[in-house]
Amino acid sequence: MATFITLINFTDQGIRDIKDSPTRFESFKALVAAHGGTVKSVHYTQGNYDMVVIVEGDEDAAMTANLTVGSLGNVRTQTLRGFSVDEMKSFISKMP
Repeated sequence: MATFITLINFTDQGIRDIKDSPTRFESFKALVAAHGGTVKSVHYTQGNYDMVVIVEGDEDAAMTANLTVGSLGNVRTQTLRGFSVDEMKSFISKMP
């Protein structure tokens, strides 16, 4: 399964309704699971981003979940495809 690292910032609406954030996260987790993915971890953070979420699954699970959450207006996301050390070793082994 692919790993996706999502960096999240609250919108004005999302921070106004911050008390609902843990409940919204549980809904997100269920949405990812419904598309065959798994939320591996979530962290509320300080600094440039308000949250970091790690999801494993295929592109369908990641894209559908992020588009759905983004359409609700509480967060803006930036998603990165992550690769394990073993995956990186495999890429390197194919280099000329």
